[in-house]
Amino acid sequence: MEIDVLISFFGWCTVINSGLLLFSAAVLIIMKEHVVIIHGKLFGLNSVSLPGLYFHYLGYYKIAIIIFNFVPYLALKIMN
Repeated sequence: MEIDVLISFFGWCTVINSGLLLFSAAVLIIMKEHVVIIHGKLFGLNSVSLPGLYFHYLGYYKIAIIIFNFVPYLALKIMN
């Protein structure tokens, strides 16, 4: 597999996952009350602890995008 294909792959993975992160954040900001009600009923959690869990989810997802998508993309760009 050529390095250009890997650069393109990790670049598109970064773009797609960043878009998914932005979409998730937008949904949580715009429809917070509805999401809290749905998740509270599904998982039996109280509505006070859910916003903190959402921020943890978004933070961990952002770190995963940086580590597993952006850093390999950047390293391959530097190597090329």
